[in-house]
This record gives sequence, C-alpha cells and structure tokens, in this order.
Amino acid sequence: MTELLLIIFAAALVNNFVLVQFLGLCPFLGTSKRMDGALGMALATGLVLTLSSGLSYLIEHYVLLPFGVGYLRLISFILVIGATVQFTELALRRVSPLLHRILGLYLPLIASNCAVLGVALLNSTQQRTLLSALFYGAGAALGFGIVLTLLSGLRERLEDADVPSPFRGPAIALVTAGIMSLAFFGFTGFARLS
Repeated sequence: MTELLLIIFAAALVNNFVLVQFLGLCPFLGTSKRMDGALGMALATGLVLTLSSGLSYLIEHYVLLPFGVGYLRLISFILVIGATVQFTELALRRVSPLLHRILGLYLPLIASNCAVLGVALLNSTQQRTLLSALFYGAGAALGFGIVLTLLSGLRERLEDADVPSPFRGPAIALVTAGIMSLAFFGFTGFARLS
C-alpha cells in the first residue's frame, strides 16, 4: 500500500506532468481562465487518465503481447484514449450539460493531450502492474487537477491586479506557470530523501 501511495505522490507532485515534464500544456493554459472550467477539465481529464491507463494496460498485456503485435502499442493506445474521451464526453453531456458547454472544444482535445498518451506509454515502458498503472494514472490526474486549479485561481486574481500592460493576458499566465514550475521542482528533494 505504501508503494501505491508513493506512486500517486510522485506522479502528482515530484514528476508533475504539466509543470515538471511539460506535457498537457494546451488544456492547462486554455481552460485555466475560470475556476469552473478548470475544475470540470480536471475531473474530465482525471477520468480519462485513470481509465485509459488501466485499459491500455489490459490491451497491451491481454491482446498485443500474447499475439506478438507489440509494435501496435502506440496505435492501440491512441484508439483506447479516443474511445475513453468519447465515453467521457457522452457521460458529461448526459450528467452535466452545463459543464459540457463550459468545456466546449477542450473536451475533445483531451484525446490529443500528450499527457494522457504519456501516462499510457510510461506505464508500458516501466512495466507496472494493473493496480500500479491505475494509481499512476490517478496520481497524474491529481497533479494535473492541482496545477490547473491553482493556475485558475491565480489567473482570476490577476485580472483584478495592477499588472503592467506588456504582461497582461497570456504573458502573465506564462510567467505565473513558470513560477509554479519552479515551486514544483522543490518536490524533487522529497524523492532524494526516500
């Protein structure tokens, strides 16, 4: 159990996909303007990340490797991610039409989010078990949600702040994300302690 908690901690904070590995920046910057959109995107991406990492593991270990077609790994992972995104979009449309409208274009873009594919590929190359792959996906989703909501809250506060005109808009968002990235690099010291 301790190992699974360490996997979540490492994926969420130490090796955060957005601020440390720089994956998934498009939805990170695109949906962080308002807190409601950021929370919805964090939940949708979390569901997709967790489900697709488990499904990718199952496809690889029970279909690709037994039939000797491991070279189809990338294509099959992309198909699994696309199907998971479609399932998430249908579920959101049925459960919360308002959230579906708020996310709009960004929801289908989860399929092209390189963080989702990165989690599936890292699970494959590090030869994790099904349970640890699910926990790694959940940890990556948690880390994505944390930084997305943090940046969203900061961007809402920056709208009311006296920011010099050259830094207004996307410029201050990138500066803020850079400072957040430096803060998350501080968590790498925890990895050395263990």
